[in-house]
This record gives sequence, C-alpha cells and structure tokens, in this order.
Amino acid sequence: MKRFASILIACFCAVLCLNAQPKTYNSYKGLVMAGYQGWFDTPEDGSGRGWYHYNRAGRFEPGYCTIDLWPDTSEYPVTYETAFRLEDGTPARVFSPQDPSTVDVHFRWMKEYGLDGVFMQRFVTEVVRPAGKAHFDTVLASAMDSANKYERAIAVMYDLSGMPSGGDRFLLEDIAEIARKHSLFEHEKNPSYLYHNGKPLVAVWGIGFNDNRKYGFKEAAVIINGLRKMGFSIMIGVPTRWRELTQDTIPDKELHRLIRKCDIVMPWFVGRYNPSSYAKFRGLIDEDIAFAKKMRVDYAPLCFPGFSWDNMQKPGRRSSLIPRLGGAFLREQLDYCINAGAEMIYIAMFDEIDEGTAIFKLAKDIPVGQPGSTFVPLEEGVEPDTYLKIVGEAAARLKK
Repeated sequence: MKRFASILIACFCAVLCLNAQPKTYNSYKGLVMAGYQGWFDTPEDGSGRGWYHYNRAGRFEPGYCTIDLWPDTSEYPVTYETAFRLEDGTPARVFSPQDPSTVDVHFRWMKEYGLDGVFMQRFVTEVVRPAGKAHFDTVLASAMDSANKYERAIAVMYDLSGMPSGGDRFLLEDIAEIARKHSLFEHEKNPSYLYHNGKPLVAVWGIGFNDNRKYGFKEAAVIINGLRKMGFSIMIGVPTRWRELTQDTIPDKELHRLIRKCDIVMPWFVGRYNPSSYAKFRGLIDEDIAFAKKMRVDYAPLCFPGFSWDNMQKPGRRSSLIPRLGGAFLREQLDYCINAGAEMIYIAMFDEIDEGTAIFKLAKDIPVGQPGSTFVPLEEGVEPDTYLKIVGEAAARLKK
C-alpha cells in the first residue's frame, strides 16, 4: 500500500511539473533591474577581439588596463590568466561573457540573490562593426537562454553614445533581427523577455545630453517612431536634469515631446552625487516622480553603489572615487527611492568594472604592487556578494 501511495505521489508531482507554466514578465513595475554590459573579451575566448574593455592600447598588463574593480572568478567554469599578480604571486584571472558558462553563472546569481533581471546593453558604436555585432549577438543569445532557465527578466537596451551617421536606421534593423531570432513578439516562446504596457520593452539610452553628440533629436525621433511602429514599448534614458532642461540637458522641449512618446523615462544619476551630497539631491527624485505622472509616463530612478574610473582616465591615481561605504551608500539610495514611491528601479550596473559600479561578486584578493594600475579593494567586512544581497533585499521590499 505504501509503495502504491508513493507511486501515486510521484505521478502527481510529474503531472504538476509538466503543467507548470514558466514565469512571464508582463511589466517593469515591481522589479529591480540592472544594466548588463557584457562587453569584455580575452585573446583566448574565440571572439577575435583580443583583450577588450580590460585593456589600454591593446595591452592588459600593469599600466595598461581600464578596469578599477577586480571580479571574483572563483565560480566561473572558464577563466583566463592575466599578467597581473595576486599578493601570493599567482596570476590573477578574469572572465569573458563570450563563454556561455560565464553568462549562466551571472543569471544564476541573479536568481539566488533576488535581482529580477537585466537590460542587455548593445552599444551602437560597437554593434555596427561585424566583430562587435558577433560578440554581442553571442552574449545576448546566452543571456536569453539563461534568463529563461533561471526565470529572470531580460530586455534589450541600446546605448547611443558615439552613434555614427546612419546608426538610427541600423538600430531599427538590428532590433527587427533580434525580435525574429528571439521571438520577442511571441511571449509564450520567450516568457522571460520583459513586456511593459502589453508590448515587448526596448530601452534607448543617451537622448538629450548636451555634450556635443554626433546625433540629436532628429535621429532619436527616427528611432522612437520606428520602435513604436514596430510594436515595442520604450524606455528612454535621459540626462539627470531632463525635467528642468538645465545643466547636463539640451534646453529644448523637444526632449519632453519625445519622452511623451515613450512608456518609461530613466534619468542618468551615476556620478551626479556622492554620500555627502545625496541628501541634497534626493528631493529631485520626488519632483521627477510627480512630473512623470503628469506626463503619464512611468519613472525608473537609478541607483549605483559607488564609482571609480582612474585606470581608464588617470592611471595609478584615485581621484575619481565615490566610496561605497560598505554598501551604506547603495542602501540609502534604494531605501529613498522605495519610500518615495518608485514603482521600478534601475541599477547601474551588474558587471561594470571599468567605472567601478559593478554589483556582481567582486574579489577580496586583488592584484597588488602593479606599477601604473591600482584597483579599488573591497572594504573591511564586505564580502564578494554583499552588493547582490543589498539589491536582492531591495527587490523584495519593492514588491511589498
């Protein structure tokens, strides 16, 4: 009798598994999402790009690097030796998202710690070139698979920085290809792809900045109108002072007209404040939320854990550092956004070790004694997964 009961239970569980529906992401609301750069390469990863986004002048060695944080590589199935040395003299190692196993580890961490998902960055200035497109296509395909495996939300984000002439038309062709390849308009086939307002969401970052970009509102309008016509919902990435049209923003109300054509507005806050100045800055978020509601556009405030890009800008110096304060700086931002009524949050970034904003697992044992290259260490008492825990806890609070 007991054996018969066990067989019945096993059969019942099997039926449940067969009928289980995959998690479907129908709205950004209630989610904490991060940006995913995915742009790193090594000479041995098969990409043909050599050291990429690790290097300076084609070299990745002391005095020739652009990263300020060192990743914890203890869980990656495939890693790559570098010319940097740890304190015990052993070679320091890095990862490459060209390896599907690397991307799989990242999405597993998202699941384990409660980060809802990521926006996969596609830098137009890179994907217009065949080698860059091949790399980002590979990373995106791995990410789509891992997102569904671990039931994490995923969406495409285009970064327009440095976009060349004709980049607007290329972008629309590129997203049409991605939509076909990854079934973006067939949610049952790709349930992890993030929808918003009933349509697959695409983010376009870098519109309205007054830093003399080669493209302007004309190209932005082509992109936004094209995406709308194709049936996408849109998140537009804009400068910090988008509402007032001052400081880092082009003083032209055309930006507001473009924002009204989109579904979500996400202003860029990285580097705009530090632990000392955030208290004065945060009132801007309240005003942004109110203004976005009047515009009938959803609002995604940005939070970041800290910042540093000295190896990229001024090798060997620590002049750009915005300290993390052991996670207290990130917690303060997340707490404020949630308490202010934010319905969704964007984290910069998941894996950005170039500019020191990464929240994924960071190494406690970093290269030392490297002339011309100095890395930001984890603070005392901070573990490799501290920032993943902080973000996951905030995601749980946001859902309540």
